[in-house]
Amino acid sequence: MGDDQFKLPPGFRFDPTDEELVVHFLQRKAALLPFHPDVIPDLHLYQYDPWELDGKALGEGNKWYFYSRRTQNRVTSNGYWKALGVEEPVITRSSCNSTHKVGMKRYLAFYVGEAPNSGIKTNWIMHEYRLSPLSAGDGASSSSSSSTTTRSSSKRRGHLKTEFSGYVLCRVYERDEDDDNDDGTELSCLDEVFLSLDDLDEISLPN
Repeated sequence: MGDDQFKLPPGFRFDPTDEELVVHFLQRKAALLPFHPDVIPDLHLYQYDPWELDGKALGEGNKWYFYSRRTQNRVTSNGYWKALGVEEPVITRSSCNSTHKVGMKRYLAFYVGEAPNSGIKTNWIMHEYRLSPLSAGDGASSSSSSSTTTRSSSKRRGHLKTEFSGYVLCRVYERDEDDDNDDGTELSCLDEVFLSLDDLDEISLPN
């Protein structure tokens, strides 16, 4: 497949929120529903260092997006991705104005060197999104109800329970500490706190 398949049409920008990444992309991927356009590619995370993603993942500005199979092996040829020990819930609001959790967002930093503890921390950051088990069925139902291919969608839903936990959606970017985010990268309060610490083994968020 050529790189053009993962480029947006002229005039379009890809700047989704956490909720949009989970609800409109990851849920449909897990439910094996079609995408229009299908712009986010599948990549094997451990095969690429973050600076090799250009031309392979969907690029928008200094951010790259791709799907990957969920794995504990995040070692690349020159380093490894290390989880910062925190997961943040992704919340959506329904038509009746109620909120519920649809997924989880994990923060990781890239280290150059040998895993697990001898690497040097870089400015490469990853947001890894996975579906919440309780939201997976809801996501498939809402997606299929708006699909014109109702029959094929209902068949795909049968695969959901075995598929949703196997995929994650990743957003990767290089943080420029000297640029004060003039490049458009928006950091949340959690980003600022967790990225300022080198060793976060276990942190729990309040419910």
